[in-house]
Amino acid sequence: MELKFADRIGSLQASAIREILKSTADPNVISFAAGNPAPEAFPVKEITEISNRILTQNPISALQYSISEGYTPLRDTLKSYLKQTQHIGSETDDLIIVSGAQQGIELSCKVLCNEGDTIICENPSFVGSLNAFKSYNANLVGIDMDAEGIEPEKLEAALKSNPNTKFIYLIPNFQNPSGKTMSFERRKAVYALAKKYSVLIIEDNPYGDLRFSGEDIPTIKSLDIEGLVIYCGSFSKILSPGMRVGHVTAHKDIIQKIVVVKQVSDVHTNIWSQIICNEFMTKYDLSQHIASLKQIYKHKCNLMLDGIREHFSPKIEHTTPEGGLFLWCTLPEGSGMMEFCRKAVSIQVAVVPGTAFLPSEEYRTTSFRLNFSTPTDEQIIKGIELLGKLTKEMF
Repeated sequence: MELKFADRIGSLQASAIREILKSTADPNVISFAAGNPAPEAFPVKEITEISNRILTQNPISALQYSISEGYTPLRDTLKSYLKQTQHIGSETDDLIIVSGAQQGIELSCKVLCNEGDTIICENPSFVGSLNAFKSYNANLVGIDMDAEGIEPEKLEAALKSNPNTKFIYLIPNFQNPSGKTMSFERRKAVYALAKKYSVLIIEDNPYGDLRFSGEDIPTIKSLDIEGLVIYCGSFSKILSPGMRVGHVTAHKDIIQKIVVVKQVSDVHTNIWSQIICNEFMTKYDLSQHIASLKQIYKHKCNLMLDGIREHFSPKIEHTTPEGGLFLWCTLPEGSGMMEFCRKAVSIQVAVVPGTAFLPSEEYRTTSFRLNFSTPTDEQIIKGIELLGKLTKEMF
């Protein structure tokens, strides 16, 4: 039998990151290709305590079906937390719990975009979101970034050229893959353009709690008085990605549509995980836990940066993130980036080629992504030294 797949998935390819991770099955390969939290970052003791209480005191609440909007106590806790810490949430907003921020982004696209509609994003951008957008046959337009984030002049030109733009997708804090952070002035400029052209913004903020240097910058959503911003947050980087709990705050009309498509998708997010998240937020010291995460990632990032400065060819440029999990290295113009990534694997170091994060094949890059959260200190030291030797041999 000849299988015929839907046209909308014809352009989708397996995640380059997942393909590269296959090489890391070899225990001798040092992987800078993942995006996982550090193993020592998980609050295993606290999650064990909470799980035991759930199963001994009220097991049915975690084992039965629940409502699609999410566990009500967690929704209330998050609304209060976001209001106090991020100034997010107005009388016209609502919040839904989703199965990771990835689902919130995908469902937002599902309720907003028709085939052929344009989505404007940063160039480069998060591969998971790009593939979600491509699955709906959206037209992706990437906008270059400078040190302050997406460039407003190029963004406005794209908005003028694409009047069917449905939303602008942004990762303002410690962007994946570049590690860059959008300045406050740039955030205000982007919001002003969204208002001017009546276009929505999806603000993806999975790393916002992981700032380990510099000053906090207000979210774009905190500027939102017109209901233009869909804000996506997650517990994946602060508690556990395996629990698959994220949240979306947006105008209540948008949230209601997301509720409907979520019912079709998975009925509701894992209720056991939702209860754990709420218990952690209300009965444990979340701020102290996050403070400990910042110290872990600050140490790992600095260790990698120190190694790059010592061992890499001076022809290699790199970002210096103020938080998050990633940094971005750029080879000289005209370099064979894919050849470099293949040679890196041959010396048992895995990195992600920058092509994985481009909106489409028409874009070009000589960059690659490094992750500092997952490898051990020893792996960071050895892996960066090996990569550094390779950069000096090739450049």
